Amino acid sequence: MNSLLSRETQLKIMETTVTQAEKYLGQFCTLLASYARKTAKLRDKADLVVKQLVDFANTENPELRACLKNLAEDLAMVQDYRQAEVQRLETRVVSPLKTYGDIIKHKRADLKKLSAERNREIKELEKLEKMRQRNPSDRQAISQAESNAQKASADANRTTRQLEETISDFQRQKMEDIKKIFMEFITVEMLFHAKALEVYSNTFQNLENFDMEKDMETFRSRIQMYNGTLDSQTLQSVQSTSSVHRYPSPTPSSTRQSTLRRQNPVEEEEEEESSEEEEDLHNVRAMYEYEYAKSRRKKPSTQGGHRAQAQ
Repeated sequence: MNSLLSRETQLKIMETTVTQAEKYLGQFCTLLASYARKTAKLRDKADLVVKQLVDFANTENPELRACLKNLAEDLAMVQDYRQAEVQRLETRVVSPLKTYGDIIKHKRADLKKLSAERNREIKELEKLEKMRQRNPSDRQAISQAESNAQKASADANRTTRQLEETISDFQRQKMEDIKKIFMEFITVEMLFHAKALEVYSNTFQNLENFDMEKDMETFRSRIQMYNGTLDSQTLQSVQSTSSVHRYPSPTPSSTRQSTLRRQNPVEEEEEEESSEEEEDLHNVRAMYEYEYAKSRRKKPSTQGGHRAQAQ
């Protein structure tokens, strides 16, 4: 009877071990699978941010445009690392946890077999006890019942020892797997965050070095006007900074020449107009001088006539 009670305690401990493993490993599998899916969704949202950054950068001035495009490239690179993180989580963390579904199913089948052996042993012992009480003089029947009870106990003991080894191996393997799975989880996360930190550190420096004043100078040069035309130096500044920072910009000499070529026709027209105005002014001035000289010649004769009459 003591062995029966001991076997029942053993069975409960084994069942508790398998039940807790099924419960918590199943929950870990569900949560970490959800973790991987949410990480993949975060990657997809970040891809949308990258696209939006590129679209916005194309509308801005050169310095901010280059800065935002560099940011978009770095963020896209981090998403590549995040994709690797998702794949590693699925293969190294979630998949090993999924295998415990079948493992626990087999352990439950073994526990069910032990429970059946224990129930058969209990029935044989109860049958023997009843026979001893009803027919204590029937030695042959009692002897057969004792033989059956001993056989049932032997089978139960053998099954218990086998299951003890099986559950012990299961417990050891479970601890090793939990250690390995969560070490893999931490390793995957450290790899991702180390790579992301390296990229983001450079991204931060690029953002910190963003030359806002240069963009403001470019912006102001586009809205300021001088005597109806842009200043040649302003035009040169606008053209030299109008391309993306990563690509070579026009040289100052070529920019200056193109600016002068655009200004020469205007200057020639202004020179022609000024020469025509000077010629008209010269003609008007000559006409006034002629009239003035003519009036001066007439005045002395008139004054002399008046003086003769007075005398």
